[in-house]
Amino acid sequence: MIRHSSPDPHKHFYYGWLIVGLSMISMAFWFGTRTTFSIFFVALIDHFHWGRAEAAGAQSIAMMVYMVMAPIIGTLVDRIGPRKVIVPGILLTGLGFLLCTQIRTLFQFYLFFGVIVGIGVTCLSIAPFTVILAHWFERKRGTANGMAGVGIGLGIFILVPLIQYLISARGWQFAFFILSLLTLAIPLPLNAIFLKHRPQEMGLLTDGDPPAPSDKKGIGDSKDKEGPRGFLHYGEKEFSEIIKTSQFWYAILYPSFTTLGVYIIIVHHVRYLVDLGVDKIWAASLFAIVGILSAGFRLFWGWFSDRVGREITFTMGGICFSSGILFLLLFQYAHSYTLLYLFALFFGAGWGVSAPMFMSITADLYKGKHFGLIYGMLEGMIGLGSALGAWIAGYIFDQTENYFWAFMIAMILNLFSILLVWLAAPRKSRRFHLSL
Repeated sequence: MIRHSSPDPHKHFYYGWLIVGLSMISMAFWFGTRTTFSIFFVALIDHFHWGRAEAAGAQSIAMMVYMVMAPIIGTLVDRIGPRKVIVPGILLTGLGFLLCTQIRTLFQFYLFFGVIVGIGVTCLSIAPFTVILAHWFERKRGTANGMAGVGIGLGIFILVPLIQYLISARGWQFAFFILSLLTLAIPLPLNAIFLKHRPQEMGLLTDGDPPAPSDKKGIGDSKDKEGPRGFLHYGEKEFSEIIKTSQFWYAILYPSFTTLGVYIIIVHHVRYLVDLGVDKIWAASLFAIVGILSAGFRLFWGWFSDRVGREITFTMGGICFSSGILFLLLFQYAHSYTLLYLFALFFGAGWGVSAPMFMSITADLYKGKHFGLIYGMLEGMIGLGSALGAWIAGYIFDQTENYFWAFMIAMILNLFSILLVWLAAPRKSRRFHLSL
């Protein structure tokens, strides 16, 4: 068994943690962009008097674009390098927001936000950064992914109330303009200057470990070895073999079921609360609280999963997720703000488990020559689930004038995703990989 010696605490700071910080900032803009849609959604419906399903269609188009682009982006990151992919994507995102200031028709909303921003922001998403972080971390993968995932919550916490304030003070066009400026001013120069693909480019090893004598044989020598009981790490199989396994489909599908529920809630819950008499600013502030809670829990769940396992961690988070939605649903029957605080706590905790586990479970199973493609496919399925969630909740409301069945669907599909994680069994692959 190969064991690396413990890192020397007197050595220089491991650059991989800077990559984690860069991932955090980038994903804050990626997911902040996604979630500010729920604020623009309310403003644009009030301004143009569009139906909820057709207005939510812009988010659905953006998610469909994400579904198509994520596998392409994930593959390109490893083939041509992340900087050549991510920097042009940021420029396109900024342009898309600028064009959104000129929206006059539903078609323009679909084109500018759904397509142009949808393509650009995919380059800032979890898809490329999961591929990058998999090169920098192995033993500390859950912790690193959890820290990077904190950006998702920070993006909500900062951008959602900011956009609501700008819309209330100066209108939705001005809010889109400021969002464009922020995108070009912050993630663009940071990624252009500091982004690195692999630790080997800087003479470093994964996790910041110092070189060991066994490394002279080649770190990649162990990849063709079989572990205990003949187990071969899925990431080193041919892609044609991987897609024939049931584990692949469990691993690809479970995030889409979770994310369908996520987008039912994050796209529609502000409108749901406003319909029930909650002040718009208060509802947006509650959403920001959900975001910051989810950020803290992403860090916790990532660290926790490195110690107790991905399956147990995802199960605990999934139960919190469905519990939070239940509290939100109960609010329409008992207008107690205690229920909304419980929603924020439990939904924030449950939502927080998603990104670090999506990233870590897939890397545990498939880190290898096809990882960029496979994680891109997974994010593509997440895009499909997100598109369906955003649209189906609007459709159900338009037909029933109630979100009851939409919220029920979110809870049930989330619980089903827990079963699929146990069937995918990332613990077996991780045990093998860490034994090398």
